[in-house]
Amino acid sequence: MMKSLQGVVVSPGIAIGRAYVYQPEVPVAVLLKVDDVEQEIARFRHALEVAKAQIESIQSRAIAEVGEETAAIFTAHAMFLEDPELLGQITGRIEADGINAEFAVQETIDSYAAIFAAMEDEYMCARGADIKDVGQRLLRILMGKEEVPLSELSSPVIVIAHDLTPSDTARMNKDMVLGFATEKGGKTSHTAIMARILGIPAVVALGQLLDEVRTGDTVIVDGGEGLLVVGPDDETISECQSRRGEDQKRQDALRKDAQLQAVTVDGHAFDVAANIGDVESACSAVDFGAEGVGLLRTEFLYLNRTTLPDEEEQYQAYVAIAEAMGGRPIVIRTLDVGGDKQLPYLDIGEEQNPFLGWRAIRYCLDHPELFKTQLRAILRAGALYNFRMMFPMIATLDEVRRAKRMVEEAKEELRSGGYSYDPDIGVGIMIEIPAAALAADVLAREVDFFSIGTNDLIQYTMACDRGNERVGYLYEPLQPTILRLIQQVIAGAHRHGKYVGMCGEMAGDPEAIPLLLGMSIDLLSMNPAAIPQAKQIIREVRIDEAQKLANEAVRCCSAEEVKALVAEFMLAVRGSE
Repeated sequence: MMKSLQGVVVSPGIAIGRAYVYQPEVPVAVLLKVDDVEQEIARFRHALEVAKAQIESIQSRAIAEVGEETAAIFTAHAMFLEDPELLGQITGRIEADGINAEFAVQETIDSYAAIFAAMEDEYMCARGADIKDVGQRLLRILMGKEEVPLSELSSPVIVIAHDLTPSDTARMNKDMVLGFATEKGGKTSHTAIMARILGIPAVVALGQLLDEVRTGDTVIVDGGEGLLVVGPDDETISECQSRRGEDQKRQDALRKDAQLQAVTVDGHAFDVAANIGDVESACSAVDFGAEGVGLLRTEFLYLNRTTLPDEEEQYQAYVAIAEAMGGRPIVIRTLDVGGDKQLPYLDIGEEQNPFLGWRAIRYCLDHPELFKTQLRAILRAGALYNFRMMFPMIATLDEVRRAKRMVEEAKEELRSGGYSYDPDIGVGIMIEIPAAALAADVLAREVDFFSIGTNDLIQYTMACDRGNERVGYLYEPLQPTILRLIQQVIAGAHRHGKYVGMCGEMAGDPEAIPLLLGMSIDLLSMNPAAIPQAKQIIREVRIDEAQKLANEAVRCCSAEEVKALVAEFMLAVRGSE
């Protein structure tokens, strides 16, 4: 008999296929007494290090697929493993009660998760799933149990589960997971957020779902309506196929148009590029219509290894990405480590506030050989393809000048070694520190272009950690303060004839795009999947009207006012079509 189950809408789209009931073994600890407490604590600490390495690997993949901001959830996971209060409670239980690490971990994690689950705020409540994910990872390591990742599926299925962790979702094989449905979950869970970005139809909070579905059953996930249909009849399948076909036609039209340059109604062309992190995401960028790369994150070369990549390895990787991009222009960010990206083989050390510490360009300037190795690789790749380089985390003019001197030293070393390189490679900086934003007109004289990194610019300007849910209300791209700062940066660069791009998550935000066009941004760079919609929005807008919108927005008193203004603007634009 056909059954329809109502859940919560989290990711739109329709998926029809065979169910795969995903029931990974949930590790359950048994209370044991131990003779050697110190050895048990050492075993726990070893499990912590293994868990950190696993999370780092998952995060590096997530960065390439869903972008830095969303992948930052795994930074929060890693921070749980460094939380002195949490770790202190676990080791305290082992010491005080003489018990095994597994039981101490389970008891402590369950206690923490229960605190989150009891919170009235939906977002905070959903964080309980994150800490459970971390706890289960530790338990599996301690108990020697292997994970069963969804990346190993061999045929297309709809995943049915009690719940999915963020780790499960990050490692899904998008070619094999048509959609998913879970008994638990909510709109603000990290799993739901990643499903939306990955474009996977999903419904959550379906209740006793596992009692209704077996592996192999035909099911339909209707993400737009929040429905799971089990055992659909022919008429229902036909209707859903028709709706899915219409939706696919719209998406195909968007994807087709995305291969063309985005030009406003009144004839102004804008560059739309992609943020990528490896060859795979470069191929995705081309497929989604990217005209280039506005941010190539180079950290992928440094993660999940025990030694630094040498010059030749880096050169080959950059060339492979350029080839995948078909020779399109690429802006490559020099190494940005520290903060939320720690490398075990670099002696960065513990810092009280690593996000404001010895990271990115600051670390590279203090390690000239590490820095120049990368610069030489970029310069060599630039002899074959259209590369530009940019330095992250710039705060002062002196940092720019020091970095440029090292570029010249790297050129001289290549000259001496007989290597081909690009002698005129474009050099830019990321504007992600308020000090740099306020000095935009001064810094513009020293570089060829700016790229505004809104993820950090917002959190530094508003003095809010974007990973801290308690101050999440402050992390808002459409705050008038942020808009004024961005407008100032663009104006300061344009006064000196310099090009300005944006590579933060804000660049792909549909609400922000009309405002950025009105501020005369030159390039928008985003997660590849966001490109078709961004180009569509650009094609709907007139620049003179967008300029009026931007000028009005910066005079608003709140982000809510700005959002209402943009909504009214886009309604008028689409109503006049």
